[in-house]
Amino acid sequence: MSTTESPSHFNHLEKLSAKELLAGMNSVDQTVPQAVAQALPQIEALVEATVARLQRGGRLFYIGAGTSGRLGILDASECPPTFGVPQGLVIGIIAGGDAAIRKAVENAEDDPQQAWRDLAAYAINTDDMLVGIAASGRTPYVIGGLALARRHGIATGCIVCNPNSTVAAVADYPVEVLTGPEFITGSTRLKAGTAQKLVLNMLTTATMIRLGKVKGNKMVDMQLSNLKLVDRGEKMIMDELGIGQEGAAELLKKHGSVRAAIEARR
Repeated sequence: MSTTESPSHFNHLEKLSAKELLAGMNSVDQTVPQAVAQALPQIEALVEATVARLQRGGRLFYIGAGTSGRLGILDASECPPTFGVPQGLVIGIIAGGDAAIRKAVENAEDDPQQAWRDLAAYAINTDDMLVGIAASGRTPYVIGGLALARRHGIATGCIVCNPNSTVAAVADYPVEVLTGPEFITGSTRLKAGTAQKLVLNMLTTATMIRLGKVKGNKMVDMQLSNLKLVDRGEKMIMDELGIGQEGAAELLKKHGSVRAAIEARR
């Protein structure tokens, strides 16, 4: 039995108070960063491989089913506004298509051929990196997609939460974050999902920093898509150039991005 499917260390949950439930969940959640820390060398290898492919014009793809697929889509969707990269540089694909983002699609993850068909629609090629996300490490949709990508000479990685999984076996750069039993037996949207989110955060954030999308510790290429972000952009310029809010606002309005505003004054 996979460790993520092992019996919970807690029982008779229906008899616990809200306070006891929350305390129990919090206690097991605290083990997740420790599990991620154990996988740092694997995450580093995946980051380096991803940076190399994006530097030569490639893209980063995620494939997954259920919670794993949704987490990939979430991470992909946040890269353009955060780092100012084009839509389509990071692409998340979920088994069952976009309808599965909000509602489970029956048996969508069971077809080992479908992921490759989904990827082919984007003309995936050997410049790209494909990362399969599967807490169990045995999702046919992910296994098939990674195996076929590898057969076509495409670099593959994965994020799984069980040891010695089939998904990891077909990945060039496996990341295995061993989170163990869930608070509710088998509910991998909990600890495993949290671990996957942490790894995805690390993968794209480290990659984008290595690609020059951050200056100092600031998101100088972020999209100015609302008033909060415009205000943040002005404060970055004020801090970087040592000028007042009015001057920063004028520069930002003129140049359209924090990076361009700062470079215009240097």
